Amino acid sequence: MTTYLDKTAPIADRVSDLLARMTLAEKLGQMAQIEKNSITSDAVNECGIGSVLSGGGGNPTPNTPENWRAMVQDFQKAAAETRLGIPLIYGSDAVHGHNNVYGATIFPHNIGLGATHDAALVKEIGRVTALETAATSVRWNFAPAVSIARDIRWGRSYESYSQDPQLVAELGAAYLKGSQGAALSDNTSVVGSVKHFVGDGGTAWGTTGRYAWVKDWWKTDGERWMIDQGDCLDDEETLRNVHLIPYLAALEAGARNIMVSYNSWDGLRMHGQKYMLTDVLKGELGFTGFLVTDWLGINQLAADYYDGLVIGINAGIDMVMVPFDFVMFINTMQKAVNDGAISAARIDDAVSRILTVKFELGLFDNHYTDIPSIDFVGCEAHREIAREAVQKSAVLLKNADAALPIQSAVKSVLVAGAGANDIGMQCGGWTIEWQGGTGAITPGESLLTGLTKAIPATTNLFYSGEGTFAKGTQAEVGIVVLSEPPYAEGEGDRKDLAFTADEIALIERVRACCDTLIVVLYSGRPRIVTEQLDQIDALVAAWLPGSEAAALAEVLFGQVPFTGKLSFAWPKTMDQIPYAADHDYLWPIGFGLT
Repeated sequence: MTTYLDKTAPIADRVSDLLARMTLAEKLGQMAQIEKNSITSDAVNECGIGSVLSGGGGNPTPNTPENWRAMVQDFQKAAAETRLGIPLIYGSDAVHGHNNVYGATIFPHNIGLGATHDAALVKEIGRVTALETAATSVRWNFAPAVSIARDIRWGRSYESYSQDPQLVAELGAAYLKGSQGAALSDNTSVVGSVKHFVGDGGTAWGTTGRYAWVKDWWKTDGERWMIDQGDCLDDEETLRNVHLIPYLAALEAGARNIMVSYNSWDGLRMHGQKYMLTDVLKGELGFTGFLVTDWLGINQLAADYYDGLVIGINAGIDMVMVPFDFVMFINTMQKAVNDGAISAARIDDAVSRILTVKFELGLFDNHYTDIPSIDFVGCEAHREIAREAVQKSAVLLKNADAALPIQSAVKSVLVAGAGANDIGMQCGGWTIEWQGGTGAITPGESLLTGLTKAIPATTNLFYSGEGTFAKGTQAEVGIVVLSEPPYAEGEGDRKDLAFTADEIALIERVRACCDTLIVVLYSGRPRIVTEQLDQIDALVAAWLPGSEAAALAEVLFGQVPFTGKLSFAWPKTMDQIPYAADHDYLWPIGFGLT
């Protein structure tokens, strides 16, 4: 029997046997990851492509779990029919549940999970997400992010569990263990992509590069794309003692893939940092899995695509998220190898690493036929875990005169704010689309729905998104939901995190017609609340709770206790950003009333 097809043979032997049979073109195909709208199944077959991905919004039409499964299996069948039958590995950004899939369970974003301080719960969420992801034949998840967001102006702050490296390490490792299961070869296991290596959360405001030769998605209004993908100016000691800490835990937890970061370190793009990628990560730390670039990350290394590939591959990149022109990638790589600019040994090392993980996942043995039930996607048992996460992530920051819990004898409650009844706003970015959206973008329950269920039958409940109620209205309790609009990555970079004029006006309108004012904050980071705090009786940080925000109502009514504790320091003013241990914060890491 052919060794690489013998499931009883050691993986190292299977890899060695397969590699010896491969042409250079087949090896280069394995190093390519292509966005699903930029390739056909025929092209996967013809070019022997190693990976296809769905980024934010990379969905089939119509967007159903069944169509996701069919889409992925179509690509897998094409790969199975290549000369050597090497399966592809399909990747997706399932960063808070299988969030591109309509009907999947959407969990709180990482900043909310950090506030739970509950590694067992985070591990369970990793397991649930893997079940839903694997049910659509996706076996690679671009999560967990183990970023340590030091400057919360960063639009990816909500992808960070905490500003405490040890907490990030604990929760990131827990999620990875849940995702990858007891054995990667199990059909419910999904390989995680620990990201983004390294220092992505330590970049400085105003250092994001501009590259004329890269598609310019940046806005230059002084707000967006000002810190995301910027330069981390920390010295090596700080880089190791802060940003590298979660990767040590991830390696111990069995990390098999790491995604390289867009950010620079000391002026050099991480995709070209041979010292960190090869000498430190693969050498000193002994990482034996494979490294993948971020979207178009290789293109930022040089104006000439050839030069960028040579720099990146020689630095230690194993797979390139191309993600569009795979023909150009393969042809350029072929030329670089023929020129001697990239050695055959470096290609073999990269492909061996990729094939090893594919064998570990059992892709050669199961292909696409042995997969979990599609019924896992968005099932009630998973939504119940999401509800638990919503409740445990809520942090009570202020509670004057026991404003919370709301008493069952309350006669009238006003609810205001568009986010109180908007699934998209409560989920945030990376939900169905890259930037998220507003409205009923996926099944779920809003806080307003939860309040209508939790409130006593004798209580009058009035809702106005704008906070405009009938003249003379005076309720016992007013609940204002303030929501950041959905955003992702550098589109969420913000120079000022104070409440907007519209948010302040909403607070004032409802304050004028209620005895007790409760503010529930949906946000991907702490906001500057200092000037409005005296107007508010109770303040709850609910972060971005996901599809099951209705569960917050039980906490507000005291049916479930507040247990959440801040995993980020809460600044008094913008002057306390970025994070520094010696700041006198409004509320420190670990704060949370009960």
